[in-house]
Amino acid sequence: MRNNVTDRIVQLLLVVVLFGGWQAGVSAQMIDPFFFPAPMAIAQQAWEWLSDPGFYQHVGITLAETGLGYVIGTTLGVAGGVWLGLSRRSARILDPFIKGFNAIPRVVLAPIFVLWLGLGLWSKVALAVTLVFFTTFFNAMQGVREVNPTVLANARILGAGPSDLLRHVYFPAAASWILSSLRTSVGFAVVGAIIGEYLGASAGLGYLIAQAEGNFNAVGVFAGIAILAVFVLIIDAFLDIAENRLIAWRPNAARESA
Repeated sequence: MRNNVTDRIVQLLLVVVLFGGWQAGVSAQMIDPFFFPAPMAIAQQAWEWLSDPGFYQHVGITLAETGLGYVIGTTLGVAGGVWLGLSRRSARILDPFIKGFNAIPRVVLAPIFVLWLGLGLWSKVALAVTLVFFTTFFNAMQGVREVNPTVLANARILGAGPSDLLRHVYFPAAASWILSSLRTSVGFAVVGAIIGEYLGASAGLGYLIAQAEGNFNAVGVFAGIAILAVFVLIIDAFLDIAENRLIAWRPNAARESA
């Protein structure tokens, strides 16, 4: 408990030093506010947006794109990873195709999705899915392959069938891998939605950032980035709660780093 309090104090001090030094540098004209606006100006812009009811329409659109991309991408990724983790032959056959598609820069796919799906919601969702899919896919596949053979043999001796093995052995063993990828994928889902909005949209946080950049409004760009960062941290906090409940069997010592 004492260590947690100390860590929070250190974190608070880092925030004060970083942003306090930044604000002081701008006030002393040592930092050009055109490129690095003062934190107070960024906070004021963020507050103006948050005080505007219309702003939450942009947040809702980005949240919908992120949520759909995240859910679809993780579902397909986990399903595909578990399947190929269990079927080594299928994995060997599909391996060059998977590696080839994974090597394609996702940003290159964004204009293609816009061409296929238009400027609406689904082109952003498709881009988010491609970013999320491979993160969960590779982790799920590796997690399944890391199952202890002795545990599998013992489960089979006790009469466990394929569905029982999947439910009681493979998924619990791969839970740490999958949940780790789920937390990482949140950022990728947001990135996919924002890039899609940035390249072509009429609403969303990415649209606001692109609009601010087009007007050389660095304050608006930084405010949008700050709101996105808080947005991801809130989602990550919920995932942390889910992780602690779903894998409560894991010892506390394994969750904490010295």
